[in-house]
Amino acid sequence: MKKRLFSLASLLLIGHLASAQKVEFEEYDLDNGLHVILHQDNTAPVVTTSVMYHVGAKDEDPNRTGFAHFFEHLLFEGTENIGRGEFMKIIPANGGKFNANTTDDRTYYYEVFPSNKVELGLWLESERLMHPVINQIGVDTQNEVVKEEKRMRVDNQPYGRFLEQVKVNLFKTHPYRWTTIGKMEHLDAATLEEFQAFNKKYYVPNNAVLVVAGDIDKPKVKKMIQDYFGPIPRGADIVRNFPKEAPITKEIDAKAYDPNIQLPAIIQAYRTPSYKEKDSYILDMITTYLSGGKSSKLYKKLVDEKKMALQVGTFSMSQEDYSACIVYGIPLGDTKLSDLTKEIDEEIVKLQTHLISERDHQKLLNQFENQFVNSNSSIEGIANSLATYYMLYDDVNLINNEINIYRSITREDIKAVAKKYLNPNQRLLLEYLPESQKQ
Repeated sequence: MKKRLFSLASLLLIGHLASAQKVEFEEYDLDNGLHVILHQDNTAPVVTTSVMYHVGAKDEDPNRTGFAHFFEHLLFEGTENIGRGEFMKIIPANGGKFNANTTDDRTYYYEVFPSNKVELGLWLESERLMHPVINQIGVDTQNEVVKEEKRMRVDNQPYGRFLEQVKVNLFKTHPYRWTTIGKMEHLDAATLEEFQAFNKKYYVPNNAVLVVAGDIDKPKVKKMIQDYFGPIPRGADIVRNFPKEAPITKEIDAKAYDPNIQLPAIIQAYRTPSYKEKDSYILDMITTYLSGGKSSKLYKKLVDEKKMALQVGTFSMSQEDYSACIVYGIPLGDTKLSDLTKEIDEEIVKLQTHLISERDHQKLLNQFENQFVNSNSSIEGIANSLATYYMLYDDVNLINNEINIYRSITREDIKAVAKKYLNPNQRLLLEYLPESQKQ
């Protein structure tokens, strides 16, 4: 009897989660082109204010890489009304937290405050947009900050440069061919006028979306938004016309060397479609099927059973224009890189020639449903999703129905997409080696 009651309770909980996942929102535009999205949830006295700018590493000059990530730091320096260094003091002093991040496609800033500080959050973001102070002191200061970050995350990190090597080999014409953090010599060579021009071009209201989510009074917040953001002038329209990549029709063989490693790695990278296409969702499922956890196909086979790999994994590098499906392995003992490649290829061929089991298919659906629910389980997560779906997917309502795309994916879809994209003649095969092996 207890077991039956527990099962019923579980079903009720699942039903509650499914219904709670519906996110109500309102969106509109200011006269200057700023898109605004409001989400009201009065269950807890917190509010997230965030701004996402449609500017990332792909918008940079090839000789001035790293600008977008640099601005993620630089725009915390101060404004005409916020003293240098005060930005990051004001927020915690008022019970809030903040962060920012940059990708190849966009830059995102956000604050989480007690709901009675919503006006403060709006003022701070309007100041960042309207009155930033971009001077040589700030540039020099943040240059050192970014260099230290690069040393920690890339230069001195084992396997820290493998993504750089994947990108430069996988993309030949599109600006995805360089990394988000860029080259330090490009930042060193840039003039103050170049930084100011970059800000003027991309950090404008018509290239941004403002999200306010949480315990808000909508009429009051709308007035605050108009008061703080309405007077900001519209920027010039941004035209993007990036070069297209030619299809890969022959395996690209490459080698790269890392002074921070002792064990080599083999990396397979396949260029795949934008994350807005259904095939990209299917590839997400494929990478999870291959290496999502210790019960996944590659991990179980190569790490647990055959003990050929110290580590093996796959992931999707999902982006706005193109994505990449990346498979990697670090050999164990005397295992050759070519042997790892052969074993990995065998699993991919199975995907291309056989349907995965119904049990594995259901497991994947469960994993993605859980992931979808968790991504929107907090006000902070909802704000991020609303901004992302508007800015990069052109469909804010994906926050409610993106899970239906995953639910629609069949076993036949997985087989067909694996066969379409994951072939040796369509990939980069990169040997990532210790520098001691360099001749």
